[in-house]
This record gives sequence, structure tokens and C-alpha cells, in this order.
Amino acid sequence: MVYDNSNIFAKILRGEIPCQLVDEDDYTLSFEDINPQAQVHVLVIPKNPYVDWTDFTKRASKEEIIKFIKAISRVAKKKGVTKTGYRVISNIGLDGNQEVPHLHMHIIGGRPLGPLLERKE
Repeated sequence: MVYDNSNIFAKILRGEIPCQLVDEDDYTLSFEDINPQAQVHVLVIPKNPYVDWTDFTKRASKEEIIKFIKAISRVAKKKGVTKTGYRVISNIGLDGNQEVPHLHMHIIGGRPLGPLLERKE
């Protein structure tokens, strides 16, 4: 997958599309998912153009990586799910069902989420 500057998250970062902001710092932007799968469903994205986790860990600075991880924790705390639990998911590539070619983490919680996948036997 190649980074596409016309993807929806790039447009949000440029201010071309509005978002419901949850958190922001110099390196990250966090906002409510427009199609939430649970009571809490927030997306955390880096502000720089990274396609996925592999691209991010290869090219991002140590400070960017630290700030990204801390943003995930900060958002979970802001949304009140640190005590009850939550899931952090990043869909990567075709098999991972990545829809937007910009690294993003889903923070999902607010209810029991059940198993991640159905067991295949």
C-alpha cells in the first residue's frame, strides 16, 4: 500500500474535513470514529504521512513513536475506559482490512467486546 495524500485522514489533518476532536499534540490527532463499533471508538493518527505500523516504526523519530503511544493511553484515560478495559487495533494491509492508507489506531471500549475473532478449527 502506498501513501495517498488524498486519503480522508490527510484531508482531516489539512482541515479540509471536520472531525470531532478528542485529543491533539504536536505529533498526533485523535478523533471520534464516524462509524463507531462501541460506545467508545476513537481513532489516533500520527500527523506525518505513514501508511502503516511498519512504515511508522521504520521512518518515525523516537519522539514521534513515544508521543503516539502516549496519545493512545491519554485518549483511553480521557474516554474513561482505563479501568474497565479497551482494545487497541490497527488494521494493516489487505488481509488486515486496512481501508485508509494512513496509520491509525482504533481505541474501542465502553462495553464487553467479546473475542477478537471467531475460532477456526
